[in-house]
Amino acid sequence: MDLPSVEKGYSCGAMECRIGCGACCIAPSLSSPIPGMPGGKPAGVRCIHLTPDNQCGIYTDPRRPSVCATFPAMAEHCGTETDEALRLLGDLEELTEPKQKGSERQGPA
Repeated sequence: MDLPSVEKGYSCGAMECRIGCGACCIAPSLSSPIPGMPGGKPAGVRCIHLTPDNQCGIYTDPRRPSVCATFPAMAEHCGTETDEALRLLGDLEELTEPKQKGSERQGPA
């Protein structure tokens, strides 16, 4: 079944999404199950529902994860072009990544 994707000029948050950007479907990890990706999605990996023209293929599908539906498109996340958005969202991913056990820096004893 072919589902409609974002229409031009659709507001995804505080700003209008750039049609064909798709950075928010690539850069961040998602721990929520996604149809066809039950374990979520690792950072830097394209969501399987991102179309070749970088639009969400399940945008209107009720199975779309709530984390995707509530993501706020904002200049500080999206920048002015896709490459910038990928960098900004990648940086945010690193800042919010859970620390691995044993990776905490040990101070002097």
